[in-house]
Amino acid sequence: MVFFIIVQGKQLESPLTGFPDITVKSQSHLLAYEDLGMAMGRSLTSNLTHPLSLMFLQIAVIVFIARLFGLFFYKIGQPSVLGEMTAGIVLGPSVLGMCCPQLSGFLFSPASLGWLETLSNLGLVLFVFIVGLELDSELLKNKAQTALVVSHASIVVPFFLGVSLAYFLFTGFAPEGVSFVSFSLFMGIAMSLTAFPVLARIIQERKLTQSPLGTLALTCAAADDVTAWCLLAAVVGIIRAETIMTFVATVVMAILYILFMIYLVRPILQRLGNIYATQEPLSKGFIALLFVVLFLSAFATETIGIHALFGAFLAGVIMPSQVHFRNVLISRIEDVSLVILLPLFFAINGLKTQMGLLNAGYLWLICGLIILVAVMGKFGGSAAAARFTGQSWANSFALGALMNTRGLVELVVLSIGYELGILSPTVFTMMVLMALVTTFMTRPMLWVIERFFPNSDLKGG
Repeated sequence: MVFFIIVQGKQLESPLTGFPDITVKSQSHLLAYEDLGMAMGRSLTSNLTHPLSLMFLQIAVIVFIARLFGLFFYKIGQPSVLGEMTAGIVLGPSVLGMCCPQLSGFLFSPASLGWLETLSNLGLVLFVFIVGLELDSELLKNKAQTALVVSHASIVVPFFLGVSLAYFLFTGFAPEGVSFVSFSLFMGIAMSLTAFPVLARIIQERKLTQSPLGTLALTCAAADDVTAWCLLAAVVGIIRAETIMTFVATVVMAILYILFMIYLVRPILQRLGNIYATQEPLSKGFIALLFVVLFLSAFATETIGIHALFGAFLAGVIMPSQVHFRNVLISRIEDVSLVILLPLFFAINGLKTQMGLLNAGYLWLICGLIILVAVMGKFGGSAAAARFTGQSWANSFALGALMNTRGLVELVVLSIGYELGILSPTVFTMMVLMALVTTFMTRPMLWVIERFFPNSDLKGG
């Protein structure tokens, strides 16, 4: 019957008016005489260049390369996240774009990156949420004087050095139209970060979790994390504010929102956690509610003007405190966020990182200067503060090496600066290299310290 209707329908006039006269008869000739291979080729080409098809191909390539590099770096004793960060640069114009420009232009054409960037932002929100979940608030409540001094020194010293460095870089490297206040404050906060997740994993791998050094490092990094994110929120608020009153309004709304989340939302979530967090299996409705809180928090802080990532971090901090529940929630999110979505962020950052911009000797000297200032600020400031509070030289140096770890958190903040137009492509590239180098340095520095101080706490348990 279908065949009969089609045969009869061929005799009908085309109902289309005002369009080219493509009749059924001409289509029949096309189907009859066109070469089958040409038809298949044209169809495949059209479908392959469709943004949705290209997005799935991009995701497959990015995840595969990221895991490959992550495995390689893990085998050589480095954090796998460092390999994934490197994979993002390899897929960008610095390597793939230089070696295979046609393949790079097809795979990462600018028109196809919109969806990829949206998914990478979702991955960032989930990652920062995990950072907040992994933060042990008990460490902050019980931190000793040493942790208080070291954590603040590891913020203040590199922040000062970053602002000082910005004074010399501003004229030649700041984007047009950017004020010195915005540029210098952002350089300061970018120098002040410690990658708490990477540091925690290094301590865990070396079996230092229960040692005095490991506990102290985790406490310092936790306090550092909270302080740095609050400073970042303040800096972004200053950058986005058009007037002094706008900034004041942003600060007031941010404080009110933080108080609302800590003193109203957190107790409610804790009560619900006492009921649902111990159930096996976990209630899907409860998990859905937590994700609603996460995304509404990100929405609120973005609307206030201090960036969605701060809201995601705050949402992670106020989640129910049951350790087992947090670990289960982290493991569920990590499967999607860290394995699939986060490598997309590395790729997007890799596309922004253009090593070819460093095409002169003095640019590499400036890049080296940025790395030197970053290490002096974090390693030097933390080690000096630890020694000042009575720690041994071995523990002081080890603490400085651990606090110098920047990792993915640095890339997250740099992407914010690039998005806001504070960092030029050249400075962004230099800062990405700084993040890679300082993260790569951590394990070799600990190895050297362990060799010079064989009786140190680095032996672990």
